[in-house]
Amino acid sequence: MSVRGYRWPAIVVAVLVATGVLGGIAQAAPAAPGPATGVGPTGTSLMHGDLWSTDSTSFHGPGRTARLATSSIPGGACAATFIGRDGFPVSLCTQFIGTAPAAFAVPTVTLFDPATAAPLARLQLTKGGLLGGVYGYLDDRDRVVVADGSGSILRVAHRKSGGRWQIVVDDRIDVSHRIPKGDAITGLAPDFDGRVWFATTQGVVGTVDRDKRIRSTHLPRGERLGNGLSVRASGASILTTHALYEMRADADGVPHVIWRRAYDRGQARRPGQLTWGSGTTPTYFGPGGDGWVAIVDNAARPQLIVYDSDTGSTVCRMPAFVRSGQGTENSPMAWGNSLVIPSTYGYQYPPMAVDGPSVPGNAPFVGGSTRIDVSTQGCRRIWENGDRIATLPRLSRADGLIHALGYGPYRPGGIQQIGPIDYVATDFATGKRVRTLRVGEGPVDEPLELTGTIGRDGTLWQATVGRMLKITR
Repeated sequence: MSVRGYRWPAIVVAVLVATGVLGGIAQAAPAAPGPATGVGPTGTSLMHGDLWSTDSTSFHGPGRTARLATSSIPGGACAATFIGRDGFPVSLCTQFIGTAPAAFAVPTVTLFDPATAAPLARLQLTKGGLLGGVYGYLDDRDRVVVADGSGSILRVAHRKSGGRWQIVVDDRIDVSHRIPKGDAITGLAPDFDGRVWFATTQGVVGTVDRDKRIRSTHLPRGERLGNGLSVRASGASILTTHALYEMRADADGVPHVIWRRAYDRGQARRPGQLTWGSGTTPTYFGPGGDGWVAIVDNAARPQLIVYDSDTGSTVCRMPAFVRSGQGTENSPMAWGNSLVIPSTYGYQYPPMAVDGPSVPGNAPFVGGSTRIDVSTQGCRRIWENGDRIATLPRLSRADGLIHALGYGPYRPGGIQQIGPIDYVATDFATGKRVRTLRVGEGPVDEPLELTGTIGRDGTLWQATVGRMLKITR
């Protein structure tokens, strides 16, 4: 695979295939939802930061005094990292080469030393769908809850035995009888009643209760899922390649649709997105913390659309970007009544990692991010910058900064996604960069749109295609 004249190393292609102004804030709105039943520490237990998928945290990040403290080579690309009560980072990774013959890009749970970032133990899972080893969360016993390719939901624990760390499957729930042949679990999330919600690529949405009773429903055929689930106290938001759904589990746990809103999915997949349709995980935000839900559609000029979470009525809509690339695969970050949306338009994925051809066939990775504030009077753009962010950023409500990895400025005619990889801290209030720290070089340290996690001590744990980075203050 080539990127504007550059040919990716085969090992990078294999990994790519497997992964994928404060006054404007409504200060009265809760910063993040309270903990759901069975979830680990707030802020470090979910891929999108919290159940509302705000991609925000209450912890300070590295920020203006950031330094690369250390790094390690985990043997794969780690798409999501969690930190439990014991302080140990544990990641959902895609290991380059598995132990079975001809096993490439194998989903693997990896435990890291919190001081040195060195891998301490690994457990390979059964290979399944593209996102089966990516979306998961940490439970209240520091176990990773993740789906494997056999159609099971696993609870994976780490423990020390005989002086050595081990990772073991502590619990297994077989839901394969609810999933059509050839389908795979895409998203997992806990709710506030002790259930685990799951969703599959082909549109099966189900729940598993404390007694391991499984209930499910099937969304309209032809609608596929390529993103995670967002959960609030009264239900869940699920986005397919055709429509946004607000769903609720009845007394018996069966998910049912409260409302459905179709959106403009465009004429084809856009370059820089994995599927034909919206690339965003829905984000709850606004009144009460979850009164609104936001997505970005896949129109020729993508629109930010904000809905009332209870009724599905449109609160506001406007073009998501002006100067930035016209499309995104990232969930909007949220703080109060404000959203920050990074552009991924033109970001290069290998052909086998995406669902169908894109229109146009390729485009430059221009980048750009924008902040939009929302009120009952409509949407209002606050700023737009040119940052070429290449990870799923994390917004800190403690320091008012957006923390990510990215590339330097876009240069027309230049080779894209090659060159210095920087840690970037951007001011939420102004959109201006306050810190740039070189931490790697592409494509060896290609950020892959992977997700970082900020711990209580202000450390950003961020993976690239080849390393796990520990960036501290």
